[in-house]
Amino acid sequence: MKDQPEGLRTPWEHPPSEGEAIEVAPGVLWMRLPLPMKLDHVNIYALDDGDAWSVVDTGFASKRSKAIWRALMTGPLGGKPVRRVVVTHHHPDHIGLAGWLQSEYGAELVTTRTAWLTARMLTLDEQKLPSRESLAFYRSAGMDAQVYAQRAQERPFNFCDVVTPLPLGYTRIAQGNSITMGGRIWDVHIGNGHAPEHATFWSREDNLVLAGDQILSSISPNIGVYATEPMADPIADWLEACERLAPLARPDHLVLGGHKLPFTGLPMRMRQLIDNHHGALTRLLDYLDTPKSAAECFTPLFKRKIGSAEYGLALVEAVAHVSHLYQDGLATRERRADGAWVYQRKA
Repeated sequence: MKDQPEGLRTPWEHPPSEGEAIEVAPGVLWMRLPLPMKLDHVNIYALDDGDAWSVVDTGFASKRSKAIWRALMTGPLGGKPVRRVVVTHHHPDHIGLAGWLQSEYGAELVTTRTAWLTARMLTLDEQKLPSRESLAFYRSAGMDAQVYAQRAQERPFNFCDVVTPLPLGYTRIAQGNSITMGGRIWDVHIGNGHAPEHATFWSREDNLVLAGDQILSSISPNIGVYATEPMADPIADWLEACERLAPLARPDHLVLGGHKLPFTGLPMRMRQLIDNHHGALTRLLDYLDTPKSAAECFTPLFKRKIGSAEYGLALVEAVAHVSHLYQDGLATRERRADGAWVYQRKA
């Protein structure tokens, strides 16, 4: 068992290879699908229901992902059908192939109402160029001029490019519900911040937690603000969810997250996730001694150089943090001549 910083432990040093699975507990398989980005994978899980499987999350929709799924079905899944697809949240690396598994294999989709409605809406909202509202949002965040000029002329990210159409109909889960998978009863506890109404699953029978992206072992999930809801406060949502979930955590919990490696040491990890954002907010507030846009706040937030591949996610996370300080009454904001909101610590 590999020791990790801050007392976290990972029972497996290496993830499963493509098309293969690792049994992390009786009847629970851990598998991976590739992603075409810096975070180059997503974890998916299959739970043995006897004559069929329940799977948790699905990966991006692509020819390669579908081929891997078919190999998993005939290989580690032993030819038994996938009866249920349980989706933790609406992001495309988690819901991307849910509609395909519904349409092609007759699986039931189980997720939260917000996840289903958001994903279905976004798959139907194709943009060939950024909308006027998106461009205004980029300007208000102080986006770098060269990045802005390039994005203004490019096809933006569209859900429909990596998410298969979602058929009408799903089964809703919500806070306080329970669901039976893999011979276990799992309590549903809802997170927020990274994605609205993000489902996590806590086994009553043993020490397993299916955490999606709400709780990850070695990275903090992206928490961003977008043009769709420019005055959202996902930092407040995130901190509230972490404080609410933290009392559930036990040191022996084996956390099966959406990325990176499964781990134990959950009470400490919950405290880290909370403290990391409080620390970032404190550094940011000190940095706002003079007016700055969100795009000018990468240094105190991330403490490293942000490359072009990470710029978009860094920008929306910076917006989330400066807007949280503003909405919490700790900073002021004014429009700059170039249209950017600039924030300054209150005297």
